[in-house]
Amino acid sequence: FVIFLVPCFVVGTDMAFSCQNADDFVGASSPGDIIIGGLFAVHSEMLHPDEEPIKPVIQNCAGFEIQVFLQTLAMIHAIETINNSTLLSGVTLGYEIYDTCAEVTKAMASALRFLSKFNSSENAVEFKCNYSDYIPRVKAVTGASYSEVSMAVSRLLALQLIPQVSPASSAEILSDKIRFPSFFRTIPSDFHQTRAMTHLIHESGWNWIGVIATDDDNGRFALESFGVQAMVNNVCIAFKEMLPAYLSDSTFHTKVDQAIEKIVKETGVNVIVVFMRQFHVLKLFKKAIERNVNKIWIASDNWSAAVKISTIPNIRQLGTVVGFGFKSGDISSFQEFLRNLHEKPTENNKFLREYIMLLSVCAHLEYHDFQTCIANQSQDDLLENDGSKPQFWRDDFLNANVEPGFIHRTMLAVYAIAHAIKRQCKDRDCKDPSAFTPWELLENLKKVTIIDADKEVKFDSNGDMSTSYDVLLWKEIDGHMEITTMAEYDAEKGGFIFEDEEKKKDFLALKKVQSTCSQHCRPGQVKKVTESPHTCCYECVYCPENHYSNQTDMDYCHRCNNKTYWAPTNSTTCYRKTIYFLAWTDWFAIFLLFLSAFGVMLVLSICVIFTKNLDTPVVKASGGLTVCYIILFSHFLIFLSTVFFIDVPTEFKCKTRQALFGISFTLCISCILIKSLKILLAFSFDPKLQTFLKCMYKPIPTVVTCTGIQVIICTSWLIFRTPFVSQNFSIPRAIILECNEGSIIAFGIMLGYISALAFICFIFAFKGRKLPENYNEAKFITFGMLIYFIAWIVFIPVYATTFGKYLPAVEIIVVLISNYGILCCTFLPKCYIIIYKQETNTKSAFLKMVYTYSSKSAGSVAVSRISLDSKSSSLQATTTDSCKTENDSVNGNCHFQVPGQPLIKGKVLPENAARTMARKRVSSI
Repeated sequence: FVIFLVPCFVVGTDMAFSCQNADDFVGASSPGDIIIGGLFAVHSEMLHPDEEPIKPVIQNCAGFEIQVFLQTLAMIHAIETINNSTLLSGVTLGYEIYDTCAEVTKAMASALRFLSKFNSSENAVEFKCNYSDYIPRVKAVTGASYSEVSMAVSRLLALQLIPQVSPASSAEILSDKIRFPSFFRTIPSDFHQTRAMTHLIHESGWNWIGVIATDDDNGRFALESFGVQAMVNNVCIAFKEMLPAYLSDSTFHTKVDQAIEKIVKETGVNVIVVFMRQFHVLKLFKKAIERNVNKIWIASDNWSAAVKISTIPNIRQLGTVVGFGFKSGDISSFQEFLRNLHEKPTENNKFLREYIMLLSVCAHLEYHDFQTCIANQSQDDLLENDGSKPQFWRDDFLNANVEPGFIHRTMLAVYAIAHAIKRQCKDRDCKDPSAFTPWELLENLKKVTIIDADKEVKFDSNGDMSTSYDVLLWKEIDGHMEITTMAEYDAEKGGFIFEDEEKKKDFLALKKVQSTCSQHCRPGQVKKVTESPHTCCYECVYCPENHYSNQTDMDYCHRCNNKTYWAPTNSTTCYRKTIYFLAWTDWFAIFLLFLSAFGVMLVLSICVIFTKNLDTPVVKASGGLTVCYIILFSHFLIFLSTVFFIDVPTEFKCKTRQALFGISFTLCISCILIKSLKILLAFSFDPKLQTFLKCMYKPIPTVVTCTGIQVIICTSWLIFRTPFVSQNFSIPRAIILECNEGSIIAFGIMLGYISALAFICFIFAFKGRKLPENYNEAKFITFGMLIYFIAWIVFIPVYATTFGKYLPAVEIIVVLISNYGILCCTFLPKCYIIIYKQETNTKSAFLKMVYTYSSKSAGSVAVSRISLDSKSSSLQATTTDSCKTENDSVNGNCHFQVPGQPLIKGKVLPENAARTMARKRVSSI
């Protein structure tokens, strides 16, 4: 193995603070069976000589830190308390505490001393491949004060796995057990602190802040962790300023001036987060007070409870300080220890001796000036004044500067080590320093559980002790700045806990301060990112239609998540869309229902008229009462079908209305078609046409077949593509309940089939349009079919281009028009004859009318025959009918002349034959 000697670099001779040998390097010590090391930055900086060249000499330090000095006293008090208790059963703890002067270099020198072999006269550190049996000078280390120092020391102590428990180093990286396997701490990592800060900032409504940190590992890691948490909570960092880690840096004051200038320039930034050591903050605030800077300052745990900062003259001008401090416990025994401190010997405690000297030098000053005097004295200054001032003691000064969180955590670190030693010493004699090695103690330290304020606390898998934070508010009370506890932050749950309403009011008062890049977007608005690289800089624009925002500063508008809701522009909520349909109470629906009801009354009236005049020729000529009843019943069903187009659509209505209309209308047209055939057959004189019509005229099979085909069409439609209720969202703020026909093709086939029957009926009726005037039913059927065609031809484009709740009304209108047209053309002329021309509604009048028509028809046939004969003789024949009157025709006084031939006189038809023909037509009708 190789032996390294721990040197002591000589600064001077016979000086109280010079280093003659390795023991002079120790700040405070006490013997014991088991030695615990301590590393604390009792001084804020190490002096650096100006001369060249620089030599490897550890210089004296300056800037006595009262708060850190109190932590060394807390460690000493905890060890003395343990030794005076039964915790370790006769095993005493000793300590060696070293001053790091906030410098990694000096801390590493102290760590080398810790690694030196126990009881070695030369303080040698042996280099070995296996340190399992190696017994170093100390079993564990408490400290260091700063994360940057702890990172360096921990890597060195990890060589022998010496446990290191820090009460103050909070850098998140120290939770990495691969790089720092022997590091523990009695505080949470910066992850929880930065998350707590961003929660506070976010809940206070701030999103545009500045950050100032020291340019060392601790500051950079804290800034990185804060940046991640800020991004999660939508907080933007307007600027970042890094100050040199060491006050001895020549650029320190320049950097402070630049930081203050940046704060003044960024007028929109009213919240500053500060991750710095206390002496850095002290310098920064003094400069800020000179520039009249007034902001909200978010303090890290390092300085949030620093009394020396809170007592700076005119500190209230800086604005409000809100910070996070470690949760404290009962430190009353330590306060009692401080009251008796002046009775303690100073031989083995250079820190205490230096403090007493500082009291003597600065005794004539007021409180804050006294504090400043202590901080500004270097060890070299004290060497010059050593013994020239009488000793002086102030009982109140130390207690006034106690930071309870740090004191409690320091004592907790010592107790954690003591409990681990207790576990280690269960089955061995620990009065022998070689009874166990540090790495064995390390394993027990991982399992330690301590009772703190009636709660069990222990290290987690990362070596951290997860505890709560106190949210501290610097508040002016009776003209003095007091550090009060505003709330508690639960690191595990991530929320703030307020003890009473008064403290909650203090928190709410913070929200009155605005620190945003842009004005808050109100509900109904949304943030629109501008060209700025920061997401917190944006414009506020209204949410578009059918979108809403119900919170302040929303990144996006929520879409109304259902088609049944809508929202206007700049809306904070969604509204249910109005449901529309053709309701019973709608004036247009009432009008259409009135027309349908009138149609029903008309059908019933016609039915009554025809029933009362059952035996009259007009009724008989209409096909008889049975056919009339069938046609009238179909008209009644058609009128009835319009009711299913009105009010809230249902599955039943949607399926019933078209099928009922289609089948009823088909039945009506089928019966009228039979009537057309019958009339044409009765009055046709063309033998070929009569033969064809006689073959076609099968009333019952024809009606059943025609109607049955429509029944099959509608049934197939209802089975395979049945109509259903649908919601039409074409109108932005409304929902139209309507019947979806299921299949437009099926709907078209149904209407097309009716149109085909109507067209055939129209052709047959048109053929018989020249019937006797008082019996010209075919002419009226022709008119009825024309009305039907016109109505439905107009219906198609109107139906295709209409939408909304009045779409069913379009179909109702066309149904009523076509139904009224056919009904009126079919029955009203007959009703007119029955009621107003009763003299023509007799058998004799009817026979005479038909006789006259038959005579004319027969004459036309005779003339046609002569004409055909003439044509066959290659003559262009024209006929001249000389029958002037009906009597002429009956008596046979009609003359026919073929051009170029003598006049032919003769009778068109004998009287007996004409009368016989008339009777046959009447009987056929």
